[in-house]
Amino acid sequence: MGTELKNKVIITAALTGAVTKKELNEAIPLTPHDIAEDAYACWKAGASVVHLHMRDEDGNGTMDRERFAETIKLLRAHEDCDVVICATSSGTTTYKANEDARMEHFKTIPEIELGSYDAGSMNFGGAFLFDNNPQFLDKLGKTYLDYNVKPEIEIFDMGMLSNVEYHLKQGTLVGPQYYQLVLGVTGGMKATVENLVYLYNHLPAGSTWSAFGIGTGHMPIMYATLALGGNIRVGLEDNVYYSKGVKATNVMLVERAVRAVDVFGKEVATSSEAREILGLKQLER
Repeated sequence: MGTELKNKVIITAALTGAVTKKELNEAIPLTPHDIAEDAYACWKAGASVVHLHMRDEDGNGTMDRERFAETIKLLRAHEDCDVVICATSSGTTTYKANEDARMEHFKTIPEIELGSYDAGSMNFGGAFLFDNNPQFLDKLGKTYLDYNVKPEIEIFDMGMLSNVEYHLKQGTLVGPQYYQLVLGVTGGMKATVENLVYLYNHLPAGSTWSAFGIGTGHMPIMYATLALGGNIRVGLEDNVYYSKGVKATNVMLVERAVRAVDVFGKEVATSSEAREILGLKQLER
């Protein structure tokens, strides 16, 4: 990464998630059309990357390949938009999707550039087992290698970093990696600055990384991440409120992140710059 990019910050907009109900915030986009339009609006507001989940007709998380394809087609129909597309590999309400279904869209939709790689199993939210067993992670890593998708390695606790080390040694992951530190999910590490610093201090040298906090952890983790030199993620997947009692929109959260980056004395990365930072091919239109 060139010195001219050292001061750049990637903002990822995580628009939808798989779990949060629209009853909590009517701005959560559910249909392919609404997700695509929200993604476009977030890119115009300053997001370099959009993190995509899909919902079915009932508003539940789904890994339906056709919904990913339709959303991405609608998004790319905006000819001025070069946003980096990241797709989940774990987007059902109960995280129990068939393992093949969790990977099919990466094999058939070449526009997907980044894919989530949740680096271990956990009791997610005190509600269900989030199953990312070693055999699945092997298959997912190989799929990403075969189809030129860069893993966005999501780390919910310290043990997941050792899982990544194992899969690097097995060759199903190759460095340097891009880490997304996820703090505040019940079953993982709490969203405290101390926990963020602990994970940051244990990242492999030369790693590119980003972080976010769930709910009320959003603001402290965002500012601490900027202080540590990381990239940031915002969006209704992680936080449905702008402030106490005030519901957010994805664009509101992106706009606040842009202001935070500016006040901090850094610059928001364009999507082209984000690709250079992450080692992705530039978009050909």
